[in-house]
Amino acid sequence: MAEHVLPAAAELDLLPSDAFVERVAPLFEDARAFVARLAARRPFRTDDGLLAAARETALGMPAEDQRRLLDAHPRIGAAPETMSDLSRGEQGAADPAAGGRSIASELAELNEAYEERFGFRFVIFVAGQSRSQIVPLLEQALRSDPEVELRRGLEDALRIAADRLGRLPRTTEAVVR
Repeated sequence: MAEHVLPAAAELDLLPSDAFVERVAPLFEDARAFVARLAARRPFRTDDGLLAAARETALGMPAEDQRRLLDAHPRIGAAPETMSDLSRGEQGAADPAAGGRSIASELAELNEAYEERFGFRFVIFVAGQSRSQIVPLLEQALRSDPEVELRRGLEDALRIAADRLGRLPRTTEAVVR
C-alpha cells in the first residue's frame, strides 16, 4: 500500500477535479465516474466529511450508477493479477494458503450465480476473513432481496473506502492551486 499516498482532506478540497479523481480513485477501486461526482461535492474539510459525502452520493445515485460503483470492485477470489494492489492485500490473494482450488472454484460459481441474479458484482468488506468464511456469506446473499442486496453492497463498498482511508499513508504537502 505504500505507493498509494493520499493528501489530507483539506488538501483534497483544493485540488483540481482531475487531480482529486486521480488521488481518491483508489479508495473506490478506481470508480472514476463516482469519484468525479464526489469531487463536485467539495469542500469536505475532514475525512468524516469526505466519507459522509461519499455515502450520500453513493446512496443517492441512480441504480445503474450504483451498480457501476460495485462493478468496479474485483470478484471475491479473483485471480491476483486482475486485482488492484489494495484489493489483493485485502483479499489475501498474494497468500498461496488463502484458499485451495475447491474454494476458488466455489467462489467463482457463487460469483457467477450472484451476478446473474442481481446484475452487479458481490462486494463485501472482508476485514481479514478467509475465502472459506466468505462462501456462506455469499450463499446467504444469494437469498436476499435485490434492493436490499444493492444497498448492502454499497454500504460495504463504503466501508472498504473508509478502511482504506484510515490505512493509507497521508501527505501534508502544499497543494498548488
